[in-house]
Amino acid sequence: MDNNLYKVNKILNSEKYKEYLKKNNECEMDREFCKHDIDHFLDVARIAYIICLEKGLNYSKEVIYAIAILHDIGRWMEYEKGIPHEEASEILAKELLREAGFSEYEENLILQAILSHRKHGEGELNFIIYKSDKLSRKCFTCGAEQKCNWNKDKKNFNILY
Repeated sequence: MDNNLYKVNKILNSEKYKEYLKKNNECEMDREFCKHDIDHFLDVARIAYIICLEKGLNYSKEVIYAIAILHDIGRWMEYEKGIPHEEASEILAKELLREAGFSEYEENLILQAILSHRKHGEGELNFIIYKSDKLSRKCFTCGAEQKCNWNKDKKNFNILY
């Protein structure tokens, strides 16, 4: 079977990635709001990929999924060390991307999207990741929605993707 997510799966199966994911989960064990876990990462990936397909854009599935599985992987460093998680995620992602065999061009594209995922960012792909990150949240089923500090206009009360 041809697997066009070979490099993404190398990251997912690496011991370092599993360790970072575990640290995120431990730091958010008692968090009542949205978590930064593999479910969130894959939701972001799938939404971003759907948007790209709908718009007829030519971003590779592997690059989109790599961005999504790495964009919040440094969240634990924000909790433990006060480093903004987009910066921490970019630092952690560099080594994982190299070990997985991404090209320099792909690596730069991925790292830029990770760094800009909390704001609109410049560029089409960065905006799609930003938008997918927000659209992935399931405010319509969240028990903590009333306590959430997200602006009501930003919350997702309908499924779009």
